[in-house]
Amino acid sequence: MHAGATPSWVIRENASRGVLLALYLREVLAIASPAELPRLRDVGPTGPQGQRDMDEHDLLERQWRAWWAMTVEPELHPSPVPLELVEAYGTEIALPVSDAEVLAAALPPHAEAALAWVDWAIEHYRRASAARRGDSYRAYAGTIAEHEREVGRRAHSFELNVEVLPLAKQGVWWIGSMTVAVTDTLRSDAAAFDDAIHPIIAELA
Repeated sequence: MHAGATPSWVIRENASRGVLLALYLREVLAIASPAELPRLRDVGPTGPQGQRDMDEHDLLERQWRAWWAMTVEPELHPSPVPLELVEAYGTEIALPVSDAEVLAAALPPHAEAALAWVDWAIEHYRRASAARRGDSYRAYAGTIAEHEREVGRRAHSFELNVEVLPLAKQGVWWIGSMTVAVTDTLRSDAAAFDDAIHPIIAELA
C-alpha cells in the first residue's frame, strides 16, 4: 500500500499460518512468553506439562522464544544454523538443527490438533476480511491521512505487518520491530480499530 511515490508506506495485513501455529503451541505447551501478549481464546494447556522439571521447561520456553522471533520476522532473526522440518507438521515448522531439541520433541503430539486449529483460524480471518469487502487499504490510508493533517507533513516511509489474531483480550501489541498483533474482534470494529491503530501509525510515520 502506498501513499504516493515518495515517501511511501507498506502495510501487510494477514493471519499468518506460522504465527498462528506458534501461538497455538504456546498455549498447549504452557509457554508464558511473551508475557504482554494475551492468550488465545478457548485454547489451553494439554499434555504432560507437569512432568517437566523447571529447568527443562525454562529451556523449552527459551527455544520457543527463539522460534517465535524467527517466525514473526524471519528476515531480522535468521537462524545461525541450518533448519530441519518437524516431520509431524509437514512443511509447516522448521527448527534449528541445534539448540531446539526440547521444543522439537514437545511438538509432534500436538500436530493434528494444531494444524486443524490453524486451518479454522485462517478461514475465520478470511470470512471476516471478506465481510469488510477487502477494504483494508482505506482502513489504513484514512488513518495515515489523518496523521498527516495532524502533523502538517507527508508521512515518512515505513513498513508495518499486522497480524489479526483470535486473542482473548482486545487491543494492539508490538510483537516485532515492525509487526503488531491485533485482536480479530477489534479489527472488525472499524471505529475502535482506527483509534487503536492511530498511535502505531503516529509512531512510525
